[in-house]
Amino acid sequence: MNGQQKRLADFLFEVGMLRKTPRTGYQFLGSGSENVAEHSFRTTVIGYILARMTGADVNRTVQLCLFHDVHEARIGDFNYVNRMYNTSAPENALADALRGTGLEEEILTLFDELERVASEEARLAQDADQIDLILNLKEELDLGNPYAAKWMECALERLRTETGRQLARTISETDHTDWWFRGPDRSWWTRGNGWNTEHEAEASGE
Repeated sequence: MNGQQKRLADFLFEVGMLRKTPRTGYQFLGSGSENVAEHSFRTTVIGYILARMTGADVNRTVQLCLFHDVHEARIGDFNYVNRMYNTSAPENALADALRGTGLEEEILTLFDELERVASEEARLAQDADQIDLILNLKEELDLGNPYAAKWMECALERLRTETGRQLARTISETDHTDWWFRGPDRSWWTRGNGWNTEHEAEASGE
C-alpha cells in the first residue's frame, strides 16, 4: 500500500467527520442546527459569488473557504462563548491531519493566509463565513426567534468588505421563503394536483 495514498484515504475519512461535527452556537440561540460540513459547503458557494462580484481570484477564494474549518474534525467547533474560556490549536490539528498527504504546504498556506486576513481573497472568505451564519439567522428570525436579530447585528459588524456588507443587507431584507414560495411562477399554488397548462387550456375551451 502506497503510504501517501493511505494518508490521503485517512484524510478523506477525517473530512467526513465534519458531517458529524455540530456547529455549537445554536444551543445559545435556542433554535436552528447544522454541522460543519453543511456550513463549509454554503460558505464556499458564497465565497465563489463574492469573488465573482469583486473580480478577485475565484479559485483562491473558493479554496480558502473550502478548507477553512477542516481542523474542526479534530478540535470541534468553538463558539464565541467557548472561546472566552477555552483554547485550542487549530493549526496543529490541521498539520497533523495533513501529515504525509502531500497537501501540507498548500493547505497550511491557505490556513495562514485566512487567519492573518492577508489578502482580498481572505477578506472575502472571512465574509463568506459570516454571511452563511447571517443566512441561517435570517431564517431563524423569520421563523420567530427574536434573538436571531441581535446575533445578526453582531455578524453584520464583523463583515470586512463592502461587497459582503451589501449582500448581507439584501439577505437581511429578504424573506427566506421567497425563492420558492413567491417565484418565479406563483401560479402553481393555485393549480390543483394533476393540473397543468394543457389541462387548463382544455378546461377553458381554448
